[in-house]
Amino acid sequence: MKKVVLTLCLIRDKNKLLFGMKKRGFGEGRWNGFGGKVHEGETIQEAAIREVAEECGLTVQRLRKAGQLEFVSQGEHEISTVHVFSVEKFSGIPVETDEMKPRWFGIEEIPYKSMWPDDKYWLPLFLAGKKFHGRFLFDASFRIIEYELHEE
Repeated sequence: MKKVVLTLCLIRDKNKLLFGMKKRGFGEGRWNGFGGKVHEGETIQEAAIREVAEECGLTVQRLRKAGQLEFVSQGEHEISTVHVFSVEKFSGIPVETDEMKPRWFGIEEIPYKSMWPDDKYWLPLFLAGKKFHGRFLFDASFRIIEYELHEE
């Protein structure tokens, strides 16, 4: 199986989280954190910082590794390993880009129904400040077939 290494950054400001509405490509029409593929010669942290700048214009000043998730889709020959980060300090104002339209959400108004279906399982651990790792298996329609999720 081909392995792909990705990043996902969740930006928190007190009781709000910044999500981006994906405007094109994989995940189009879903609210998500900011991130993407790690380029050759780049560390995972460097990729996370670059992706945030590219997708919403913020400059990450401090991030913390929160978790790691693996995603497999039935019938595909690829495993995506996603390194999840909490952006703990940043500067700038979020701006809309070609790829994402950012919006702040209160913790109590997270739009789970317009997000990836796995988010409702691991995001509460993230919000509680816990570290986690997990694996999700999806069918061709991105419904969860099975999953494992553990606190570290």
